[in-house]
Amino acid sequence: MLATLVIGLREGLEATLIVGIIAAFLRRNRVPLAPMWFGVGVAVVLSIAVGFGLQVVEQALPQAQQEGMEAIIGIVAVVFVTGMIVWMRTHARTLTTELEASATEALGRGTAWALAGMAFLAVLKEGFETAVFLLATFQASSDTGLAALGAVIGIAGAVVVGYGIYTGGVRLNLSKFFTGTGIFLVFVAGGLVLTVLRRAHEAGWIVIGQQRTVDLSWLAPNGSVQGALVTGVLGIPPDPRVIEVLGWVLYVVPVLAISLWPRAWRPSRERVPAVRLGIAGVLAVAAATLAIAVPTGGVDLPSTTAVTGGGSVTASVDGTAASMRISGTGQEARFAFPASTHRSVTRAGVTADRWRRTEDGSAAQRPSSLTLDDLVDLFGRVPVGISPSTNPGPFSARWAVRDTVSLWTVRGGVLDASRAERTVLTLSGGGLPSARTTTLDRTVWSVPDARVQQAATAMATADTRSAELLLWKAWLPIALGVAAAAQALLALRDRRRRPEPTTTTPETDPSRGPPADDPTRSPEYAVR
Repeated sequence: MLATLVIGLREGLEATLIVGIIAAFLRRNRVPLAPMWFGVGVAVVLSIAVGFGLQVVEQALPQAQQEGMEAIIGIVAVVFVTGMIVWMRTHARTLTTELEASATEALGRGTAWALAGMAFLAVLKEGFETAVFLLATFQASSDTGLAALGAVIGIAGAVVVGYGIYTGGVRLNLSKFFTGTGIFLVFVAGGLVLTVLRRAHEAGWIVIGQQRTVDLSWLAPNGSVQGALVTGVLGIPPDPRVIEVLGWVLYVVPVLAISLWPRAWRPSRERVPAVRLGIAGVLAVAAATLAIAVPTGGVDLPSTTAVTGGGSVTASVDGTAASMRISGTGQEARFAFPASTHRSVTRAGVTADRWRRTEDGSAAQRPSSLTLDDLVDLFGRVPVGISPSTNPGPFSARWAVRDTVSLWTVRGGVLDASRAERTVLTLSGGGLPSARTTTLDRTVWSVPDARVQQAATAMATADTRSAELLLWKAWLPIALGVAAAAQALLALRDRRRRPEPTTTTPETDPSRGPPADDPTRSPEYAVR
């Protein structure tokens, strides 16, 4: 409620001051006020319509898109309030002069509708800013009803104070008023920055910097006045994330410095380009330092790893093709995987590249006849469907072997590898009334499960750490670089706008004759 009250009071007073200045000018020049009030009324209606329209559009969207819409509205509100603070800081002293000059120009056109248009545009600007800022504050507030009540009270108070200033019954130090409310609104807008970043994360737009920093639940308990001030007014959540704290600091510190910087410390107009270039240099150095000094945080798996049976596999990845060499198992071999065998899969909880090829194996060394004891040695028991009493054997055996070799890699390093063999055995004779088919699966070699899990855990931890550092290594340097470029461009603009010193040519004094460099004063001219 307090935040919306201050917003309504400040924005409303700004609008009423503009209207009051225009009205006083028109009264002094004996011009009717009806066209001006018409423009003001239309601007107010349009501002209210904008607020309701944005709310209706947002409610019609799905949940994720609603979060995105709230983030966009919050960004626009932060831009508006920042521009308002900076504009009033630089134009508060000349506001009356500028408005009266515009009104004089409009009056010179000889039509009252020019004055109506001027009042319309001036109030529409303030009204649109107020509507968007209040809507963003409503969305961040836990009690919309109290927030709306605060806005109404603030706007009503602004109208009363503005009318009192207009009639001369109220005297207010506008410089101190706008400075004080501007400082308060800086912190309110900083809370909106926190809300924008939280909504952007909930919409799926921002996934980095989501680590919790501190627990502020003790500072803002639910239902307390303290909690209403910290969470409801300043917009600070009880569990701020890293990117939210960073965004808050990067917004509040410079805007607060602009609001509170003493006029006596401001550089002269001639020194502004140099100051901007200095700021740009500091920002560029900070961006480069972060990009170079912050580690990547990633980890790479080795291209060679041990497998069961005392051997090892070595993988080589070339785009979507790969090759693998197995050695030390007594079955040294090399396998080539074309691009057609590649897939992206999840293995042990991490995203990996998988190559798999299956081919028919050789059954030339398999026996063509098996006894019951051979079957027990193969399967560990008598297969289902065979009875020793009625099917004593021996049996005729027909073999079909399928060999499957798989390789899983992450960024070229081996995560897992295996060679599996599936044998289909068809038995006949030996007292069997019909042929019996059974399947035998066997792992020839593989990377131990414990090693795979250990590597996957290390990769997942490293990826999480890398994502956390990406905010500091990439995104923050990019933001600082953009700010440095903006300051450099503004410095160039200010340098071009800087007025060149005027040089005056001394006039010739007729009583002293022509200038010394005039040819008529030379001896040669005198001789002629």
